[in-house]
Formats: sequence, structure tokens, C-alpha cells
Amino acid sequence: MSEQEIMTIDEVADYLRVKKRTIYEWLKKGKIPAIKTVGQWRFKKSKIDDWLE
Repeated sequence: MSEQEIMTIDEVADYLRVKKRTIYEWLKKGKIPAIKTVGQWRFKKSKIDDWLE
């Protein structure tokens, strides 16, 4: 997986081993770094890794 890889909600949920519902809750609360583009959420893997630390 590339450090600059852009991930979908499904991919982030699998990567973090949580349900998609949890990702949506975190998005709603502003707890997880993401960008909404063309009506869909996208996540930069490097930002997710930084957020985990």
C-alpha cells in the first residue's frame, strides 16, 4: 500500500478493523481526517496513519 494512497470508506473500515458505521460516526463528529469530493468521502492513508499515532 502506497503512503499517498487514497482510500474509500470501505477500505478505511477494513484497514482500521471497524464497521463502516463507525467511520460515518467519526466523520460526523470530525474525529477522522477525510476529504469529501464529488459527494464521496476519501481518506489519505498517510493522514490516517498519523491520526492513529
